[in-house]
Amino acid sequence: MANLSATAAAKIVEICGRYKDEKTPLMMILSDIQNEYGYIPLEVQEIVSKETGISVAEIYGVVTFYSFFSLEPKGKYVIGCCLGTACYVKGAQQVIDKFSELLGIGPGQTTEDGLFTIDALRCIGACGIAPAVSINGKVYPKVTVSQVHDIVASYQEAIV
Repeated sequence: MANLSATAAAKIVEICGRYKDEKTPLMMILSDIQNEYGYIPLEVQEIVSKETGISVAEIYGVVTFYSFFSLEPKGKYVIGCCLGTACYVKGAQQVIDKFSELLGIGPGQTTEDGLFTIDALRCIGACGIAPAVSINGKVYPKVTVSQVHDIVASYQEAIV
């Protein structure tokens, strides 16, 4: 979204307008923008600030505080590896390390081809199936290091 197009800017203004009567609209606005574009860069935050009267500093603080918002574009497939206590104890660190090794990126990074992003998550509420991994909302239970290659391959094959 670098050098925001007039169409994209108008869409962001329209999203802000949806919530003009809300007392605290910021989370709803940012959520809609994240869903629409996949990330919320500074130039978008500036438009939201202008439309809502909320300072860019406050908007930036919210975007960087919540892990589901992103300042950078994410890959087509977002691999969320839970590192909460239950998952961590059952080997989640080794699982995320294997994803990183296979894809050549670390948590918070996206592959050069734009296909994969790895996110380290604190808890996804799936403690009973630890370690858990989610990819674009699909949850993989009790993931082992030996399964990681096949999981990645299944998404790479889907592209071909």
